Amino acid sequence: MASSCRRPEHMAPPEIFYNEEEAKKYSQNSRMIEIQSQMSERAVELLNLPEDQPCFLLDVGCGSGLSGDYLSEEGHFWVGVDISTAMLDVALDREVEGDLVLGDMGEGLPFRPGTFDGCISISALQWLCNADKKTHSPPKRLYTFFSTLYSSLSRGARAVFQLYPENSEQLELITSQAMKAGFSGGMVVDYPNSTKAKKFFLCLFAGFSGTLPKGLVSETVDRDVPNQVQFTGQRSRFRNMKGKSAKKGKDWVLEKKERRRRQGREVRADTKYTARQRRPHF
Repeated sequence: MASSCRRPEHMAPPEIFYNEEEAKKYSQNSRMIEIQSQMSERAVELLNLPEDQPCFLLDVGCGSGLSGDYLSEEGHFWVGVDISTAMLDVALDREVEGDLVLGDMGEGLPFRPGTFDGCISISALQWLCNADKKTHSPPKRLYTFFSTLYSSLSRGARAVFQLYPENSEQLELITSQAMKAGFSGGMVVDYPNSTKAKKFFLCLFAGFSGTLPKGLVSETVDRDVPNQVQFTGQRSRFRNMKGKSAKKGKDWVLEKKERRRRQGREVRADTKYTARQRRPHF
């Protein structure tokens, strides 16, 4: 488990911790960008989505949109939810393709039943285990989140959360509230014997009892073995210091705008997230 010292959620509530200075790291720190991209790819792999079929996905704790970039590159459509205005502003500056919603996941998700084909979340879920206000009850906030997420997913969908649990009690709290809300599933642990590479993924099934995927056991991955992600620094999707894919030049931007027009989506000059915030009635 991760040590409790210097844990971000112990320093301040997320809407305060992820201020403008912290948010800039997610568009300027190449190492942070690469790690986020790797975990996003693994999370999508665990979703086990249909091949060659665009899906409508939810990104909880979307932040600056790094996970959303990967979803877009894979041909999916997505909506991102985050509590930090500074992080959403960075996402808008980066011109991500998903729609952005400002909101606290602990207060529940505002989407219609069966809206999404799947959900991913990177490094966000553990924040719900803290009581940042006197009125906050972690078990109640977790249950509210999971129950509204369960409703917003189509039956047969999966939700995958990469998280940094503080201890085994926190894992039990999270898992128990998810099961109480109707989910089945469990924890997938990649590289369990590695101190640095060890990663926790909560893999949940909505409306069915699926087979829990196996965790990765070696950082040296056989390319002939399916359903594994090789964690190296040689990815073709490595983003530059501004958090953009290397391919995102002028031609890419024009192509993106034209694609948005074909989708019937407005191409705006302004970039305030309030102009693109979806109303809570999917």
